[in-house]
Amino acid sequence: MNSTIHVLVWGEYRHEKKNPKVAEIYPDGMHETIAAFLRETPGLKVSTAWLDQPEHGLTEAVLEQTDVLLWWGHMAHGEVADEVVDRVQRRVLEGMGLIVLHSGHYAKIFKRLMGTTCSLKWRESTDKERVWNIAPHHPITQGVGEYFEIPAEEMYGEPFGIPTPDELIFISWFTGGEVFRSGATWQRGNGRVFYFRPGHETYPTYHNADVQRVITNAVHWARPTVCIADDCPNSPALEPLPDDPEAAERPTLGFR
Repeated sequence: MNSTIHVLVWGEYRHEKKNPKVAEIYPDGMHETIAAFLRETPGLKVSTAWLDQPEHGLTEAVLEQTDVLLWWGHMAHGEVADEVVDRVQRRVLEGMGLIVLHSGHYAKIFKRLMGTTCSLKWRESTDKERVWNIAPHHPITQGVGEYFEIPAEEMYGEPFGIPTPDELIFISWFTGGEVFRSGATWQRGNGRVFYFRPGHETYPTYHNADVQRVITNAVHWARPTVCIADDCPNSPALEPLPDDPEAAERPTLGFR
């Protein structure tokens, strides 16, 4: 595989235009804040895309060149075209990595890949979030201590309607008493998927050094290890086959 990891940070880029509080925290958009700290890491080539671009910025050509896609969505999940969701799903199954952030738990692509409701309970208040690192061996948690804290964040609480993770690596506790599976991974086809909970738009979470470290680690973890095109070819035999006198008369099935 190429040593350079091509990263695409996708965001709705709607809250930043409508909510002055969000615009103050993320004047160029959350997607650009995330892209900015990723660009500081050698070996990453980072670009951005957002909802209101043609094809949401997720054209066939763009996705073909993407190794890892980061996804943040919230207020406009329903506006994402199903054909684009199909396109992203195919690329994940072929080998592209996908990192789903915060309210992206309800994104069409995440629900499609999980096959479940992905529902939860929430509260936007004055909660502190303590993120416990329960997999210190994992590549995504390297450089993160036993836990880290986010002074103020939106609460997400269990039950979280996801399938059992392949790996559960973070659990969050909130001041109000709730806990949440805040960092989890899955393999889908040839692609790796990571869900990471922190990142509500009205808090400066993506300026937090620990959050940035986790996301950067996740990009390296999610990079493709193989890329196998979604194809169903007619395959010739490796060894000589016995003569089949009926082959010429057998109808050809229209399956590819």
